[in-house]
Amino acid sequence: MTKYLISFPSEAMVLTEEEFPIVSAEAHAVIEDAKKAGVYVFGGGIDEETDPVLVSADGSVSTDIYPGSELKGGFTVLELPTRGDAVEWARKIAVACRCPQELREFMYDPQS
Repeated sequence: MTKYLISFPSEAMVLTEEEFPIVSAEAHAVIEDAKKAGVYVFGGGIDEETDPVLVSADGSVSTDIYPGSELKGGFTVLELPTRGDAVEWARKIAVACRCPQELREFMYDPQS
């Protein structure tokens, strides 16, 4: 089976204060469905209030991250048999979150 990353940048989710609890409940329901189906690996949102750092091989830490590297928003990792299945789960998440989802496939690594 292949692992897929389903994600969206935080600015894609434009909600009113009234909509937020409804969307949150619907998104959590989709994640519960993925858990029940046995395809859920991991998910969450990036803490955008904590700045990223770059850790070098010598252990030094810098606030200078890679140019163009911007990771924020929410993501879900699912393990699924086909890309078609991944598209369907991404669709379900898009409906719940009220915004399109990006879908990426992890390369297979037999050691992971």
